[in-house]
Amino acid sequence: MALTLTELLTQQHPYALISRAPGSIEVLQGTLEDVATIAEIPLNAADGSPQEVLSLVPYRQVTERGFECIDDGAPLRCLVITDRSTVTTQAFLDAHAQMKTPTIIEGGAFDQSDEQYAETVRRVINDEIGSGQGANFVIRRDYVGTVQGGDFAAARNAFASLIAQERGAYWTFMIVTPDLLAVGASPEAHVTVHDGTVTMNPISGTLRHGISGPTAQALTAFLDNTKETEELFMVVDEELKMMAEVCSSGGQVTGPSLKRMSQLTHTEYRLQGTSSLDPRDIVRATMFAPTVTGSPMQNACSIIAKHEARPRGYYSGIAALFTPAADGSGHDLDAPILIRTAYFADGTVRVPVGATLVRHSDPAGEVSETHGKAAGVLRALGVLDDAGRHTDGTPEDHGQAHDDHEPRLSTADEQALLHARNERLTPFWLNPQSVAPSAPYVGMTAVVVDAEDRFTTMLAHQLRHLGFTVTVVPWVDASTESLGADLVVAGPGPGDPLDMTDPRIARMHEIIAGRIKAGLPLLAVCLSHQILAHLNGFSLARLPEPRQGVQLTVDLFGKPATIGFYNTFTARIAAGGVPLGGPEVASDPATGDVHALRGPGFASVQGHLESILSRDGIESLGRLVHSALRG
Repeated sequence: MALTLTELLTQQHPYALISRAPGSIEVLQGTLEDVATIAEIPLNAADGSPQEVLSLVPYRQVTERGFECIDDGAPLRCLVITDRSTVTTQAFLDAHAQMKTPTIIEGGAFDQSDEQYAETVRRVINDEIGSGQGANFVIRRDYVGTVQGGDFAAARNAFASLIAQERGAYWTFMIVTPDLLAVGASPEAHVTVHDGTVTMNPISGTLRHGISGPTAQALTAFLDNTKETEELFMVVDEELKMMAEVCSSGGQVTGPSLKRMSQLTHTEYRLQGTSSLDPRDIVRATMFAPTVTGSPMQNACSIIAKHEARPRGYYSGIAALFTPAADGSGHDLDAPILIRTAYFADGTVRVPVGATLVRHSDPAGEVSETHGKAAGVLRALGVLDDAGRHTDGTPEDHGQAHDDHEPRLSTADEQALLHARNERLTPFWLNPQSVAPSAPYVGMTAVVVDAEDRFTTMLAHQLRHLGFTVTVVPWVDASTESLGADLVVAGPGPGDPLDMTDPRIARMHEIIAGRIKAGLPLLAVCLSHQILAHLNGFSLARLPEPRQGVQLTVDLFGKPATIGFYNTFTARIAAGGVPLGGPEVASDPATGDVHALRGPGFASVQGHLESILSRDGIESLGRLVHSALRG
């Protein structure tokens, strides 16, 4: 029997309160069921009839993709919804006011001090990004405190505060189960599915400001900031990898726009495509958002396990609401990321927050970002006041304040700054993609070898655009038989191309050498380009500074091409040198860095032609494929 709103606010019965539209709150009641895998989420009842389910998907589910994590056993918890209703926000606030009691959080502090977190940031930038392990990584820390007055009352108070004060959230929610309470205001939809249309919404870049919004000076500096811009482009690339995997139409990018919250402003893009997959398969293929993990995704999970001291629980997972489609064709999906969320259990509240670390990151700035991201929830808990100060008098001064009386940026100027970013991006991903009947390689096959960077899904999509029938094969499964295609594309991946103690690197050497020896067409990208260059006698060197998410215009065999680079190592010839014999080389005349090679039956490129940063990517890919097949 469904409980009334007043009964729900006084009993820890399994239910969820979700605000997705201004002025209203959805009340979802039901029964709990914990399952082991995404595929087991019970979208259908025992009699086969569809049912609505809200699932709390913990971070540990990345193990379903074979990725590493510190496993805390957090359950994949499903609320099978048996009653759905809606109340007004004001009705909830009125009911809550009748039973409100003070929340007191004692002993609250981050589990890593600012100094400790800054040192972690330095290590990740120097040891991981600096050694080619990836382009960006999200490392989190937790604010932890002791709750006086009961977890349930504190959670209810926090939800009421967020509903009343926080603006711009995608979902504001309270999810109640017997042993876990989650209350949050997530700004970011990870993935939605409606009538077969899949949408992802990468949000990155953070500007802290006063309650009335950012000043013209602050917003202009934010939108012009190299670190913030490249951070967003990198996460768009990472989510395009996911879109290319789950959507036959790839992913069309629209934006950018601003995501405004009470005291934070973010930048965002929207990615959209079509898919016939079961929404559970889409959830599994997109675990989890690069905005809260990093890229490439598989290696990001390993770096997180290496540098975070405790398991993540539900932080960076999703709340996935599966709703039967109106036409009976399956289920729609709405899945926000579990960030800006407080978790209550056994008299303890925990608020995890993270910062995206890139090559330009400043440790002090990343410390400030974690404070800014925690601030909205900490205000809701009564730890901070509206001005961002600790209510116990301890200062909270991390650069968030701007003079609320300073001028604001006009809408026209704001839009001009935002859309200037798209001038750097490729039209390929900004427009719908389809395979033309006249595509040059219709009827031909290609195998793409995945070396643990899912840029291969975007490469595969572009090759299909050129007409190929494409299969993506993990490096560990790339047998001689699986490589019997018209074209093999040896893909990118993290790590040192000369580290033969790494089985993945050693196998990529074998695949590339074997294909060349057999005289069969090969295209090598990034890591594989470096390996191919080494096999052809070129020296390899580590760059003085990683090129992760860097856009360069380079000469590709007599034609300038603007493409995106994600590399820490480079093949190199003597600056200004012209090799005698061997493959044809496209290189930087000043540094000798080798941008591309081509020879009988093969071609290679250091940059990522599939990246959203590669304005000339699809044209350059066509030229290099032609060179490889011509041999």
